[in-house]
Amino acid sequence: MDLTNILLHGTVALDVFGWVVRIVALIVVPTNRRPSSAMAWLLTIFLVPYFGLVAFLMIGNPKLPKVRREKQRRVNSAILELTAGMDTVPAGDRGPDWLESLVTLNRNLGAMPMVPGDARLIDDYDHGIAQMTAAIEGAQRFVHCQFYIFALDRTTTPFFAALEAAQARGVSVKVLLDHIGSLRSPHYRRTVRELKRIGVDWRLALPVQPYRGRYQRPDLRNHRKLLVIDGDVAFIGSQNMIDRSYNKRGNLRRGLLWQELMARLEGPVVGGVNALFLTDWFSETDEVLETEIDPSTLELPERVLNCQVVPSGPGFDGENNLKLFNSLLYNAERRISVTSPYFVPDESLLAAFTTAAERGVEVELFVSAIGDQPFVFHAQRSYYEPLLRAGVRIYLYPAPYILHAKHLTVDDDVAVLGSSNMDIRSFELNLEATLLVSGAAFVDDMRRVEDHYREISHELTLDEHNARGLPRKVLDNLARLTSALQ
Repeated sequence: MDLTNILLHGTVALDVFGWVVRIVALIVVPTNRRPSSAMAWLLTIFLVPYFGLVAFLMIGNPKLPKVRREKQRRVNSAILELTAGMDTVPAGDRGPDWLESLVTLNRNLGAMPMVPGDARLIDDYDHGIAQMTAAIEGAQRFVHCQFYIFALDRTTTPFFAALEAAQARGVSVKVLLDHIGSLRSPHYRRTVRELKRIGVDWRLALPVQPYRGRYQRPDLRNHRKLLVIDGDVAFIGSQNMIDRSYNKRGNLRRGLLWQELMARLEGPVVGGVNALFLTDWFSETDEVLETEIDPSTLELPERVLNCQVVPSGPGFDGENNLKLFNSLLYNAERRISVTSPYFVPDESLLAAFTTAAERGVEVELFVSAIGDQPFVFHAQRSYYEPLLRAGVRIYLYPAPYILHAKHLTVDDDVAVLGSSNMDIRSFELNLEATLLVSGAAFVDDMRRVEDHYREISHELTLDEHNARGLPRKVLDNLARLTSALQ
């Protein structure tokens, strides 16, 4: 057989294989997948079958491995057993009439009960690190530290020193850092060397190390940011443990600075935050820590709110955070204020936003005027027109700041904050931690933060948005298509 015939037969074989891939994709891809995601995958596979096949095999499954999901179910069962009887909103200020059903939703999905506690906001970046450092300096029994990005630099040096001092005086110090999130940040090797030197017990969350038999879809990430000290104090929110510039050359050149929002917690709710750490530590190590906290035994703080920790991520069967956000938007009666750095909603969330505005609720959305992730930035701009047409007011937080805080308030009663963005990645691919708080005092604190955002932000109008050039519109819409490949 001459070379021409070999090439001809090879081409035919490739064409046949390409059609086999397409036909199999029609059967496999739509199974248990939202229509927009299925259509995006099918379009990719039909247009470029070999690239699409490889991509789908690498990142087509949005769930953690079966062993990890089984661990999450075991933990959920243990939490439900430990907190049996805590299925209703605690006594005191019971919030709006619909809160009970929302608490039940979160309980059924994420197992955590609503318990008393207090939450104090921290909206200053360096002050947040200083408060967390001071809390570690007072630790007597244990420190549980978990961040998506964890880096040793000039800003975080005192935090690492506090960890070292706590370890030296006999405190049990355990640290979880997301493997890829921290690896992609500057100073990763320096950070690892320092953790080894100071002798704390540390692990990588969701490691991508196939040569060590540790592998899952590489873009499934543990995006949680939390810190628990002695079971008495906890911190939760959007802030990573890294300098405010994130130490990247491009950020330093542009003068970018991250704006965050954290909460300092006291009371029984601390037990819920600690349960998240215990779950993730168990998932990575198979070690069951003996520092479990019974929320019912913790002392009440001076100011008592009703708080519920809401975990979410690919270890759960559903999209816990998305269902929470949608429920809040549909239950709002007067006012909704949302802050999200990466706003790429699915169809249900976009409908919840526009429906709320169209039924007369005052809806506002705070986003950054500039972006640090080009694809996400352009994708989110493609959603501004339907929001503005429905009556949603969009405020652009000024450069050089990246508004990285993630929070939402509904009427004068309920607020949430945490690590979850309002994008498909946070709904399906990231392990997130969200705190639901019921209490007018806390919502008032959140309103003051939102008022400050509004004072310094520029309100985007529909005319201004539509006046952007054709190339930007095309880029925005193309970026929107890529966001569906989950």
